[in-house]
Amino acid sequence: MLDNRDQNAEHFLNLLRQSRRGKFKIYIGMSAGVGKTYRMLQEAHALLRGGIDVRIGFVETHNRAETQALVDGLPIIPRRRLFYKGRELDEMDLQTVINLHPELVVVDELAHTNIPSSKNEKRWQDVLEILDAGINVISAVNIQHIESLYQPVRQITGIDVTERVPDRVLQMADEVVNIDLTADELIARLKDGKIYDRAKVESALSNFFQADRILQLRELALKEVATAVERKIETQVAPTTQLKPERFLAAISSNHEVARRVIRKTARLASYYQSRWFVLYVQTPAEDPNRIKLDVQRHLINNLKLATELGAEVIQVKSQYIVNAIAETVEQRKITTVCIGKPHITLIQVILQTNAFNQLLNKLSDSDTDLIILS
Repeated sequence: MLDNRDQNAEHFLNLLRQSRRGKFKIYIGMSAGVGKTYRMLQEAHALLRGGIDVRIGFVETHNRAETQALVDGLPIIPRRRLFYKGRELDEMDLQTVINLHPELVVVDELAHTNIPSSKNEKRWQDVLEILDAGINVISAVNIQHIESLYQPVRQITGIDVTERVPDRVLQMADEVVNIDLTADELIARLKDGKIYDRAKVESALSNFFQADRILQLRELALKEVATAVERKIETQVAPTTQLKPERFLAAISSNHEVARRVIRKTARLASYYQSRWFVLYVQTPAEDPNRIKLDVQRHLINNLKLATELGAEVIQVKSQYIVNAIAETVEQRKITTVCIGKPHITLIQVILQTNAFNQLLNKLSDSDTDLIILS
């Protein structure tokens, strides 16, 4: 246990690290083609004219003429060339970026997966290293790549987005800026050949670029930026009243599909309130590692890993009594809200017939803790 002097020293060290860390700006959009890269390059030119040492770490123009024209005149850090499965591919040269140490570097496509054998698996991990080196970064990402939005994006688009960025990366940003277009404007750009090659336009219009899908993704992007602004207000504007800090607990089972939804939705809630959150898994005797199926165990491990990536503190306890384990965790961690998955039977049946659920309601009521049942 740290004494007060150790705690004070650790706090001061964290302040020093924060002051040395580079500033981080993210442009976010509802889809490809809204103009995120274009806006980043415009800003890079303005900063360069203002005497700032700006370099391009990695920019993907997708052969868009307007975007390509803005690359001209900006210093570019050469990419690394790697061979993978018989092909020569380019990646951002992380070490050269850090060695050159410009004041600001532009790094596109935050959700990109690096080529195997790269230092980091994901580009957002590269960006965190650049920031830790004291270099400012401007980057960009589409809303469908945010980890906790995986489920709603899949419902809207029918697409399984495999490249995703943890929510905590957006929460670390000093600025999050939405690049917004109406659905009609975006579709017009697509038809004019400003997003994809004309041969791909019809396919795009009948799939991803449908007006109703664009509107729903636009709503998600606007909400994400609004949440980022609220977080900034809460951290930078002096509060007039001291509110009790929110703390969320996602209580999950070994049902991996339900658990994954509960984890992602609780992460969204915690992100909105900028609060600490926890994931609790109670291992009953029936789920002892020697008795639980291997595929169930694998899914459980993956879900706990996901929770950690999204910023949760994972708690695993062994108990025959799940309700008691939840109640004890609520008391120990000063939880304000417990989130659980929707029961497989109707809520009224649960309340009337399930003794364990009644016990949970009573225990949470006694501790003035909210209960959210997530669909």
